[in-house]
Amino acid sequence: MTALLPPLRLVGATILRGGELQKRSLVIEDGVITKGPLPEVDMSGYLILPGIIDLHGDAFERHIAPRPSAPFPIAAGLRSTDREAAAHGVTTAWLAQCWSWEGGMRGPDFAEDVMAALETYRPRALTDLRLQLRCETHMPETRDRMLAAIRRFGIDYVIFNNHLPETLELAESAPHKVTQYAERGGRTLAEFLVTLHEAKERGRDVPRHLCALAEAFDALDMRYGSHDDPDGETREYYRIIGARIAEFPTTAAAAKLARACNDPVLMGAPNVVRGGSQSGNVSALHLVARGLCDALVSDYHYPCLAQAAWVLLDRGVRDLPGAWDMISKAPAEIMGLADRGTLDRGKRADFVVVNAATREIEATVSGGRLAYLSGEAGARLIGTMRGARLAAE
Repeated sequence: MTALLPPLRLVGATILRGGELQKRSLVIEDGVITKGPLPEVDMSGYLILPGIIDLHGDAFERHIAPRPSAPFPIAAGLRSTDREAAAHGVTTAWLAQCWSWEGGMRGPDFAEDVMAALETYRPRALTDLRLQLRCETHMPETRDRMLAAIRRFGIDYVIFNNHLPETLELAESAPHKVTQYAERGGRTLAEFLVTLHEAKERGRDVPRHLCALAEAFDALDMRYGSHDDPDGETREYYRIIGARIAEFPTTAAAAKLARACNDPVLMGAPNVVRGGSQSGNVSALHLVARGLCDALVSDYHYPCLAQAAWVLLDRGVRDLPGAWDMISKAPAEIMGLADRGTLDRGKRADFVVVNAATREIEATVSGGRLAYLSGEAGARLIGTMRGARLAAE
């Protein structure tokens, strides 16, 4: 793990605090935001914004296997993911790992390998990396194994998926696509179809299975929710068992039901940046404009998190404080992280330094440690740190 930054007072920048952009200093010491007449760094021309908190990102899969037939060690993929996230302002990130009947990189064996690798890598990480488990619903036979892994590795976030109906439909309408799924999991098409139908036959056990999981999650004080709710009825089904987070509802109706019940709604930042869903689902921009979205996540592309905030600003959907809250303050509140998400005194020193003219992120600080540094902001910080070292000597 990199060393903590020395005590610094960043002056001249515009910072986001108390829901407003303010011209004031930011003081960091011992990894937290504090106050005092410390050595100054002139950050005129920059914005200092809270570190980005990403509640769902699966881009790490591409770092582990840049091509389906070319996997690399998990540890190397985590290291690369960590650096990519930091370069785009992320200071806390949940990696979305499947626990699925799909097998291969999305099966339980691989999920446990990722958990173990992340536990080993975390002490050296530049950012606060965690794991979100994407639990396919039709796997009751793996419940004890999954709960054991959750307890062993301290997993704090689970999302329920049910991709079985759409995969069974594809097996009828587009078998070539299902063949690709099978090959990705190291199976023949015939073997994969057997797996699908076995999962379907376990459908009667799914409600009891989910209720048992929910009871266990509550005992562990975990956050959990559902993924790709297609309608209000589905959202209501999951919220009844306690799965309150609505991740990527595919329709406005599902998002409306979540909002009516005060369930947090998460949408993909790439959906905002691209102007629509890549899979033809409801527009995230539409939901944000209607007040039906609480937070944005990277989904498959870390750069889109900050970019989405600027899109919301430029389109007049949110002011910058409101847009940035969707990738910092709101995610922290959803996950119960009282120590981050804002630049208030006593919080973790998690922040990004953004060039006000170019909107480029030039520095990321996570827990008071430099995670990413570039450009003029980097030169200023390095100069001050070098001066502080020489003075100490």
